[in-house]
This record gives sequence, C-alpha cells and structure tokens, in this order.
Amino acid sequence: MPEYLWEGLTRKKETKKGEMEAPDEGAVRTQLRRQGIKPVSIKKKPKDLLENIPLFQQKVKEKDVVIFSRQFATMIDAGLPIIQCLELLGGEEENVAFKKIITTIKDDIESGISLTDALKKYPDVFDDLFVNLVAAGEAGGILDVILNRLSAYMEKAMKLKAKVKGAMTYPASVLVISIAVVVLLLYKVVPVFEEMFAGFGSALPAPTQFLVNASAFVQSNILYMIVVVVIIVVAFKRYYKTERGRLQVDTLVLKSPVFGMLLKKVAVAKFSRTLSTMMSSGVPILDGLDIVSKTAGNKVIENALMDTKKSISEGKTIAEPLSESGIFPSMVVSMIGVGENTGALDAMLAKIADFYDDEVDAAVDAMTALLEPFMMVFLGGVVGGMIIALYLPIFSMAGAVG
Repeated sequence: MPEYLWEGLTRKKETKKGEMEAPDEGAVRTQLRRQGIKPVSIKKKPKDLLENIPLFQQKVKEKDVVIFSRQFATMIDAGLPIIQCLELLGGEEENVAFKKIITTIKDDIESGISLTDALKKYPDVFDDLFVNLVAAGEAGGILDVILNRLSAYMEKAMKLKAKVKGAMTYPASVLVISIAVVVLLLYKVVPVFEEMFAGFGSALPAPTQFLVNASAFVQSNILYMIVVVVIIVVAFKRYYKTERGRLQVDTLVLKSPVFGMLLKKVAVAKFSRTLSTMMSSGVPILDGLDIVSKTAGNKVIENALMDTKKSISEGKTIAEPLSESGIFPSMVVSMIGVGENTGALDAMLAKIADFYDDEVDAAVDAMTALLEPFMMVFLGGVVGGMIIALYLPIFSMAGAVG
C-alpha cells in the first residue's frame, strides 16, 4: 500500500504533518477529515532506494520498545485516547522503522482492530510476552499498569543481558586477538626471520624449527584454512538449528566449568522475573509457562518448563517438576513451594528474581576477576613464546661467538 505525506489544519488552526498508508489520495483526505483535520497538502512519499535491502534497514531495538511502553503508559494514565497516544508517539519517534510500525498500528486500531491484534502483526518487535500482557491489560482495563510493568521488566532484562554479554565479550575478544596475532606472525614475520636463519648454516633449535614449519604450512594453506573455518561455522549453525543439535549444545553449555553456573543463574532470574510479571498481570500460569519456555534461550531449560506445564495440567504443583529437572536450585524450588501454599507465587517469584540478579552480578565480577589474569598470561605466553623461539638462533649464535 502506498504512503502519503500530508499537511493539514486542526479546528484550532494548528498546522499538523504526518505520514499515512492508504489506497489513494482520496482515502487519506477521508481519514484526515474523520480526525478533524482539514487537508492542505497531500503527496505520495518518494521511495527510498535502500528500503528493500535488509542490510540498510533500520532495526527496532529493545530500548526503543521500552521507551515506547513508558511513554504510552504515561499518556494512557493521563486520560488520552489510545489513537491520540499512538499519533503523538509516532510523530516523536526518531527510528524510521519503528515510526512506520506505530503509524500502521494506529491506522489498524482506527479501522476497528484491537491493540493486541495490531501488535501481533509485528512479532519481531513485540514478542509473545508483550502481546499477551497487553491483551490482559485490555481485558482488565489496566493497560497503563501493564505497560509500566512491561517497561520495568524489559529494563531489568536488558541489564541482565548486558551483564552476561560483558562477561562473555572479554574472553572472546582476547581469544580472537590471540589467533589474529599468531596468524599474522606466522604469515608475515616468521618468513623474514627464516630468510635470515638460512645463512646461519646450522640446525635451528626445535621451537624455532616448529615455528618455521608452521609458517610454511599457513602460507601454503591459508585459503584452505579460511574455507574450513567457514564450513565449520556454517555446519555448526545448521546443526544447532536441529532439535537434537540444540539440545546437545545447550546441555554442554550448562555443564561447562566456568560459564555453566553463570548461565543457570541467569536462567533462574529470567524465568522468575518473566513468570512473576505475567502472573501479577492476570495471565494464567499455563499460558505463562508456555511463553516463558519459548523465551528461555536454552533447550534444556525449555524442556524442563514444558514438563512443568504438563505436570501442572495433570494436577501437580509447580515445585515438584522443577525439582525433578535438576536445573533449578533447591532453595528456588522451596521458595516457589512456599509461594504456592500461601497464594503469593508472583511475589515470591519477584523476590527470587531480585536475589538472582544480585547473584549474577557477583558471579560476573568473580568470573571477570578470575579470567583477566588468566587471559593476559595466555596472550602474553603465546606471543612471548613465539618471539623467544624466533630469537633463540640469534642467542645461540651470539653465545658461540662469545
């Protein structure tokens, strides 16, 4: 459907501008008159040559959705109609892609579609959790409260994700730098020394000879090595997309000595926060577990939560299957059991989430403190060892001359 840029005057003679999707110019005029705006100028929006190329399309970030939810909640709480809220939010949005989505949602609501159904059209921006909570808010007449809860939940989820990302980035970057330095030395530096060693007329020390051989191998097979790395990465991604592959990889990740415990704590915090937010907003626990399992990010945890959902549907408590999964700590299971018995499961889950947020902070700090010296020694050992191996023949010759 084509887009039109319009300009018009309100009943108070205020100038307004905007964009609208419509079949033709007449439909735009009709829609503007319904909104109490007298059209002054309507013209078709020129096409962007890069809009159909995914690489150049602006993406909607999680932060954009958080700000949108906060502002939307404030406007609804102030008594503004939903359509007016969306019109104001769309007009102020700087992200072009998100601005277009908000405008389309507003147009859909004006045509008689509910807010929930309008949001469902954009699953990449508004996930199942967001849509289901908005549906609960619409049904209960507490949309502003729900949007505020969603904003708070998303802000805490973003902080949790940033902590884990920061913890993973440091060792990964050091490893990549180490590999790049080693390849550069083997490909460019070692051959220069090899030419110099050729005039010595004596056998090279074992470490130096190993470097020379490795350098010759890299120079002869660098293209094959790159192809092999690409094939391994592509094969791993395809394997991970399969049910069996994802289960095996996620199991290994949770059992890894350094990151496994951290990821388990992150999973507990995320599970507790998400389910607490949904239950406190009126979403049934079975629907909540279904959504939480889909957003778990780990197949092992997803299976455990789906087993929990099945057990609850058979009349069991939530604590029993969680305990049998072996993933959730006994303390967490006990607190959930207490929450079930007292009828305050959502509040208990919120407390668990707060506790495990602090646990993740402590785990990240401890892991960073442990990895920093180890990674520095690793990087220094690899590069330093190569440099010493290159200078061994020179030291040997200097000793012989002495």
